Amino acid sequence: MLDLLWLIPALPLAGFVIILLFGRLLGEPKAGYLATAMVAGSFVVAAGVFFDLLNNPEEERHHVQSLFSWMPVGSLKVDLAFLADPLSITMVLFVTGIGSLIHLYATGYMHGDPKFSKFFLYLNLFVFSMLMLVMGENLLVTFLGWEGVGTCSYFLISFWHTRESAATAGKKAFVTNRVGDWGVMMGMFLAFGAAGTLSYEGINHAAEEGIISGVTATAIALMLFIGACGKSAQLPLYIWLPDAMEGPTPVSALIHAATMVTAGVFLMTRVNPVIEVAYDWAPTLIAIVGVATALFAATIAVAQNDIKKVLAYSTVSQLGFMFLAVGSGAYVAAIFHMVTHAFFKALLFLGSGSVIHGMHHEQDMRKMGALRLLMPITALTFIVGWLAIAGVPPFAGFWSKDEILLYAFAKSPILYVVGMITALLTAYYMTRQVIMVFFGEARWHDQSDEHGAHGDFKPHESPATMWMPLVVLAGLSIVGGAMQLPFSKDLHFLEKWLHPVVEFGEADIKGTWAYDNKYVLLGIAIVVALSGIAASVLVHGKKKVAAIEPQVLADGWHYDSAISRFMGGPGRKSFDAVAWTDRVVVDGAVNGVGRVVRTTGSFVRRAQTGAVRNYAAGVGLGVVALLVWFFLRGVVL
Repeated sequence: MLDLLWLIPALPLAGFVIILLFGRLLGEPKAGYLATAMVAGSFVVAAGVFFDLLNNPEEERHHVQSLFSWMPVGSLKVDLAFLADPLSITMVLFVTGIGSLIHLYATGYMHGDPKFSKFFLYLNLFVFSMLMLVMGENLLVTFLGWEGVGTCSYFLISFWHTRESAATAGKKAFVTNRVGDWGVMMGMFLAFGAAGTLSYEGINHAAEEGIISGVTATAIALMLFIGACGKSAQLPLYIWLPDAMEGPTPVSALIHAATMVTAGVFLMTRVNPVIEVAYDWAPTLIAIVGVATALFAATIAVAQNDIKKVLAYSTVSQLGFMFLAVGSGAYVAAIFHMVTHAFFKALLFLGSGSVIHGMHHEQDMRKMGALRLLMPITALTFIVGWLAIAGVPPFAGFWSKDEILLYAFAKSPILYVVGMITALLTAYYMTRQVIMVFFGEARWHDQSDEHGAHGDFKPHESPATMWMPLVVLAGLSIVGGAMQLPFSKDLHFLEKWLHPVVEFGEADIKGTWAYDNKYVLLGIAIVVALSGIAASVLVHGKKKVAAIEPQVLADGWHYDSAISRFMGGPGRKSFDAVAWTDRVVVDGAVNGVGRVVRTTGSFVRRAQTGAVRNYAAGVGLGVVALLVWFFLRGVVL
């Protein structure tokens, strides 16, 4: 199966081409089923590659397949090559596995949309780009996929572009990600300058052997981290992700759970030897940004009323946990949480889409309530996702989040405390969402006049194509933690699998207080999660305590609006000043030189009369002048 590695990205690409050429002919639902089949086919091939690698000894779980020489330019030789190793195949498995479930869900969700086939064309192209990103053998192939998912996110977020808010959100995502892309390019240039290659193997080997200095490694790590902040929505570049909710819900699930937002964490893990040899403050900075983002987004999620906005800020927060893990040297924990997060966040987003579908496109949770009675499958699966993200054992999110907090405590108790406060808030706001949507009083009766006269409005369960993926994801959210349980080294399946990739950078916390008392920390995590749930039940369920939801939190601490005001005010004036300088000063200098040369040339051209006697006179005068100069020079000397 390793020889068929190229087939993994080729199948979604083929789906894109077929729908591009014959999408209108296929129509609904055939275009959706074709796109789903292509991504599912990639998953089957990836599973075969996984078992091939698993059967190899640990040191041989590394396979490069080069398709052709892409850029043989001097010392820069870049192949369009794919890398199959434990990290890339882990990414490919959940990208294609969850991606195929999201595709299947979308066939039901997008039913009746006039651009049905175009939607799946974009989805297949998005999955192809993500596969190029994670399978790239070198930074340039990864960057090709990196730009691809950025472009596709623009297409998908603004898919309903007739709505001004959707069109604006798409442009916002595109522009914000360009800021991060600059960091990736700078990191690539520095890496090539230091290691002479863009291959991950070459760059990481150079770091491990000390060929890359600490200064250069720090610069590379931080430049790539800027790119990761853009793609994975960390402070200060997170602002595009909440607005991305303007896209159809399957897009939200695909972008925020299994694909695009995980790219930054993947890239940081891929270059973990570079981060390891960087100055100590570099990973500490990554951890601080991660935990600050996690807490910041969690406080905002507490006061959101849009069902998808809560999950959007939750995604930003959970990604912050992953960067906390990266900065703490817990790369296995980062990937572990990435995988479990893909399970329960895809479940929650698709569950929210099922609610929106059943509520006739209503997204305000204040207009919901008691939906568990009318949407039992959606409610049950959503509750599983809630327990997983809230950190309740034995659901998947508990195990991965606890391992991150364990490493965070070993690095700094302050990081641990902030992370634990964030975990408390996570349990609180997710319980609030579940109560507002599925429990309490039914508030949707009041919408009869909006959706149908004489009380015709009634929420309904989604079709099988939508609830079947929910059931599968709910199962994964329950058992997903089994891949890395803390009770014994024999149960560290994911750690053993990823060991060849992260062995150099993974932190060793044996002998620390955190490691020796990990079961105490485990107990604290359970108490914190249950406390958050209990507090939310008292506030929103029992109504025993008044909710504290200041408008500043609902407005996201005014961070987004402050940036908008700056960009529309001083920022715009600054850009206009730069444009004026470029037009008047830079272009003026260039044009001025041109005018001087042209004027001088016109003056000199007048001497070119074509008369031989004039030229002879000029030569004579020149000879006399030279003789005079030599005479005077001799007299002076």
